[in-house]
Amino acid sequence: MAGGAGLTRHADLILFNHMVNSRAERLDETFFALSDPTRRAILSRLAQGRATVADLRQPFDLSAPAISKHLRVLERAGLLRQEREGRVRWCHLDPTPLKEAADFVERYRLFWEKKLDQFAAYVEETLAKNDQSKPPRPGK
Repeated sequence: MAGGAGLTRHADLILFNHMVNSRAERLDETFFALSDPTRRAILSRLAQGRATVADLRQPFDLSAPAISKHLRVLERAGLLRQEREGRVRWCHLDPTPLKEAADFVERYRLFWEKKLDQFAAYVEETLAKNDQSKPPRPGK
């Protein structure tokens, strides 16, 4: 290899690998955050607009540390942004990671739809062959 071409290619591979790992980690964080019904309910509430931490805690029988833990999980996944206004913490939904998760699931939905379409075609073809190979019934 002439010059630093080998090193450049190696650096490109490391960068690409980091990007893939980073994207996978972000997706893992999103699905982990969505795995809990309390966190999904919090996201549903935030889809209606911003809310204070106290507003988000109200429908649940949770302590302040417990709701804070749920909010940290959502924030780590990038689904939630918090800001302070005086003594009040406001929470906002960031739907970007939801779009990434939906795109991931969509790829598999298309895969399975194709497989199911192929299976349906196979079943129809098999049934048609079976109908053609049956001898006519007497009296018909």
